[in-house]
Amino acid sequence: MVKENTYDLIIIGSGPGGYVAAIRAAQLGLKTLIIEEKKLGGICLNWGCIPTKALLRASEIKHIISDSKAYGINIDNSSDDWDLIIDRSRKVADKLSKGVEYLLKKNKIDVVYGFGTISGVGRVIVNDGTNKNLYIASNIILATGARPKNINGLLPDNKNIWSYKEAMIPDKKPESILIIGGGAIGVEFASFYNDFGTKVTIIEAQKHILPSEDIDVSIFVREKLEQDGIKILTNTKINKITSLKNMVNAEIIMEDGTTREEKFSKSIVSIGIEANIENIGLDTVNVKQENGRIITDHFGQTSEKGIFAIGDITGAPWLAHKASHEGINAANYISNPKEAIKHKKIIPGCTYSRPQVASIGLTEKKAKEIGLKIKVGVFPLLGNGKAIALGDSNGFVKTIFNEDNGELIGAHMVGPEVTELISTYAVAMQLEATEIDLFNTVFPHPTVSESIHESVLDAYDRAIHI
Repeated sequence: MVKENTYDLIIIGSGPGGYVAAIRAAQLGLKTLIIEEKKLGGICLNWGCIPTKALLRASEIKHIISDSKAYGINIDNSSDDWDLIIDRSRKVADKLSKGVEYLLKKNKIDVVYGFGTISGVGRVIVNDGTNKNLYIASNIILATGARPKNINGLLPDNKNIWSYKEAMIPDKKPESILIIGGGAIGVEFASFYNDFGTKVTIIEAQKHILPSEDIDVSIFVREKLEQDGIKILTNTKINKITSLKNMVNAEIIMEDGTTREEKFSKSIVSIGIEANIENIGLDTVNVKQENGRIITDHFGQTSEKGIFAIGDITGAPWLAHKASHEGINAANYISNPKEAIKHKKIIPGCTYSRPQVASIGLTEKKAKEIGLKIKVGVFPLLGNGKAIALGDSNGFVKTIFNEDNGELIGAHMVGPEVTELISTYAVAMQLEATEIDLFNTVFPHPTVSESIHESVLDAYDRAIHI
């Protein structure tokens, strides 16, 4: 039986791109439908961004307790309840998923559960497992997200070889764990498990962990993680991993080309993601693709009129806030193309390990590669009073300016709550602030944010506290 309903906008996927686009579209008066295969909020809210941060909060508290004597507080006989740690993470995700449901109802957005597939321009068929229903709209937004990348020889078995999903809900804490991939996801899981006493090894094929970050950040984080007991092997590859009864056997190709075998209790495969563009009906429309992603313009338009794409399916950076931003842009354009504003996309990135990492704009290496003359300021948190008072002064702030015109072109931070502080740089870059603007900005004292000011001053040899 085919049921037909008509909308101004249909969105396939309710992750941080899809549901945000839907709310903005509803605010603009568009009759909107969201199609979701599983659970509102998508991977980010249910199995990514949010529950991992709940886990990392637990590990942060664990670390603070273990170091409590440094603050003059003796906590004896503390213990971990692994089931409660995992349960709290799941409850946080569930609460926010229900929050998304509330917001969609509040904005009178229809929700249909099932697998959505484009069936020609303006047509979407939803298979709910029982029926296939047809929905019509003049505009469609694809927000189907991405999934972990799989490679032969490194395939998760949901038992001993884990993807990020299994790594968030283990029934017990592993004695040892091999993390394949030293990007943001791998480093976050390494930090979490290490703080709870698991013996952690990271293997990264590139020269540095966090390879997308500024080189100074990557080197600093590696040194700090190794000081905390994490073993890190770079320029190293995995030939294959084999799941045994209660462990995994890894064939490791070392930096010198030799191969060795090592056993671990569990392994996490975090070697990247790939877009969910299969089986969604792209063959029924003229949507251009390249290297496994959908090609779009600034407003998310594809090569097929009336079809938009946002978030992970459009390529890097694979970040929730990028998807949300693109969703709002697309909704604004769909509502009124003539008034849609084209502006710069300046996307910050965050890694919630211990220490935290945050960055925006160009790295020092990239700025030099494209021929810019630059000024660079670096301020160590050892010179920041608030960081010292917190007992967490491991880190620094690095600011990069274009020497010719004073334009702020990049910032890179390591240390306590820098994932909160990076927004200062994001606002400054969006407003095209120069060094003079930042010189004359008053930062409150005592705060870790003062290190931003000092780093800016240092780029022009004006730092006060170093």
